[in-house]
This record gives sequence, C-alpha cells and structure tokens, in this order.
Amino acid sequence: MANHQREIEVSGHIVDSMILAKVFDAVMDMGGEFEVLEIDVGRRKKDKSHARLMVSAKTQAKLERILEAIYRYGATSKEINDAKTRPAPRDMVMPADFYSTTNNKTQVRVGGAWVDVANPMMDKCIVLKGRRATCVPIRNVRRGDRIVVGESGVQITPLERPREGVNVFEFMGNSSSSERPTRHIARHIAADILEIKKRRGKIVLVGGPAIVHTGAADSVAYLVRAGLIDAVLAGNALAVHDIEYATMGTSLGMNVRDGTLAVRGHRNHMDAINSVFAAGSFARMVASKKLKRGIVYECVKKGVPLVLASSIRDDGPLPGVITDVMEAQRQYRKALEGADMVLMVSTMLHSIATGNMLPANVKVVVIDINQPTVTKLMDRGTWQALGIVTDVGAFLPLVAGEIKRIR
Repeated sequence: MANHQREIEVSGHIVDSMILAKVFDAVMDMGGEFEVLEIDVGRRKKDKSHARLMVSAKTQAKLERILEAIYRYGATSKEINDAKTRPAPRDMVMPADFYSTTNNKTQVRVGGAWVDVANPMMDKCIVLKGRRATCVPIRNVRRGDRIVVGESGVQITPLERPREGVNVFEFMGNSSSSERPTRHIARHIAADILEIKKRRGKIVLVGGPAIVHTGAADSVAYLVRAGLIDAVLAGNALAVHDIEYATMGTSLGMNVRDGTLAVRGHRNHMDAINSVFAAGSFARMVASKKLKRGIVYECVKKGVPLVLASSIRDDGPLPGVITDVMEAQRQYRKALEGADMVLMVSTMLHSIATGNMLPANVKVVVIDINQPTVTKLMDRGTWQALGIVTDVGAFLPLVAGEIKRIR
C-alpha cells in the first residue's frame, strides 16, 4: 500500500493544454497513485482551472522521482520553500545535485517570493546572485557561484495553448508529417512571418547548404532583402555554396537551374572559397562587386548578422567563419536573444544546437525532407517546434510567393 505522499497543485489552462492529463499519466506510468482532492474547471475559454491532488508512492525514493517528473509539467508542492543552493566547487563544475533546467518559463523561490529565471534554456543550471536568477551553461559556471540544487523552490510554467487567433502553430499542432497541405501551410507561415514583423518582432533563420542545392537560395535572399530575417545562423557550407551559386550558377558543380553538371564543376566550390580569400572578406567581395547577389550578399547589404560556425569537415573555412566552438555558441546565443520565431531549414546539427538555446515560447518551424531530422529535434527537447517534412526547394519559394502576394 502506498504510504508516502505529497499534496500538489496544478493551475492555469491545464485541461485544454493537456497539462493535467500529463500529470495523471506520469504518476501512473511511474507506479504511483493520485487522489483528486479538489478541482475547479474554468467555465469560459479564458478562465483558468485549478486542481489539488494527493500523490502517493510505496517508497519515498519513488515518490521523489514522481514529483520531479510532474514538477516539470508545472505541478507545485503545497509545501513551498525557498530554493536551495550550493556553491560551485570549481570553475565549470556544478554541485552533484544541481537543478537541470528546461526551456519553459522557470521561477525560483527567494526570500519568500517567486523570482523569474532569466534566459531559460534546456540542460543548464540556475545561478543565484542576490535576488537575481539566471540560466547559465556549465562552461560559464565559476567557483563559488550559488547553484540551485534539488527540485524544492523551483516552479515551471509550461507553454499553454494560445487563447486567441489561429496561426500556423494552432492550425497544425506540434507535429511532423509529410502528409500535410503544403501550400496551405506555406500560406500560414507567410502570414505569421508578416504578423511578427508588423509588431517589430525578431525572426532568425538557421540554414544548411541544401537551401542552395535545392534551388531555394533566391527565396531566402528575398526574405533577407525584404527585411523579414534579422539574423542567419549556419555553417561554412551554406556560405560557400551560396557564393558558388551567386557567382557561377552552380552548387557543388551542379547547375542549380537545370540539374546538369557544369564543365569542370568539381572545382567550383574551391573556386568560390578562393574568391573570398582573394577579396579578404564578404564585405570586401560585395564592395568590389565580385559578389552581386545571394544570401551572403543580402546579409552584407542589409547589415543582417551572419553567424557561421565551423566544423571539422570544412574546406577553408571562409574568412569570418568562427572556428572556436565555444565562441560560436556565444555568438549564436547573442543572435538568438529576443527571437520571436526561428526558421530551421535543412540542417540537423545547427538546428539541434539552436533548439537547445531557445526558451519554449519562441515559435520554431523546422523544415527538412528527412523525417528523422525533424523528429530528432523535437525529441531532444524543442517540443514546441512545428515540423514540416518536405523539399525545401519547393516549400521556401511557396512561402516567399505567399509573402509577396499578401504584402
């Protein structure tokens, strides 16, 4: 018989957002029991609901595991205490029982009051300085930092189903499939992009070289030129192939327009790299009119940050590509600050890296022809992402076309 128990509460739009159901499922799946002590369901769309439950388990250890799981869904204990902290023993070392963060809105209890945790990201720790709480990656932890430990005094507010409007996220739900009305989705995404920019929101694009290979580079260049993209995050390859296409019309030696192989096309990507080194930088290549179009060109002309992170397989890499991985992470995080929407296009590596840096309230659209790329991103914690399994070469021109039509 279960004799270890704890009273917990769940509040908010917990019914239509399935939060209460997730709490019930977690308790049962982990071998515990629950008793609904009180429940008050909102009668109208905007009304919040509240439930009070008694959660029980056969052992205290099992109860603690269940509580840890349901706290992640937004449940809170009736016994509210201040968050506990321990000092970091060394630089880049956290206490063994550190609290590992999610990307949801998080608060910690300090001096009897709830304090928002700044810059919530998944798989980080929480550092307290006075009454300020900050989400910090392990590499930035310094000896003596007060690190939040355990689950007590930490409160999560999961992202709830929006109350108003029907944008692409409500229309589609958070799922991925190739069996979707592609043009209709493109129309919704286009409308969402324009709505975000109308209120001066921030949109970041994370892209891979398939944007160029599949013939979508012109569409991305248009989005940048139209002032709809505020930063582009990528690797060396996107820039190399974009410049190859912009200067020679090929991508990896293949004519993008008709898919034929160019004469001596095997050397074109190295020729593109060489042309940037000869110019000295992207900006100088644009200024000298050696580069007259493309994604890189539009970023330079519009002053849009182009953050390129290197990898071990890169040729070159190009001037301006960040070869220090920790500096690349820092520059990615800086470019993502305040983002309202992130478009992730055909890059598993950079999409997952970016997803780890985003709070849950940022709209994420991930587009890839490869289903595992889309599902892996969502499975690794970026659960709010809208996954679209399709050919980016066909889909991005649809989005760009819808934007031109709507504007």
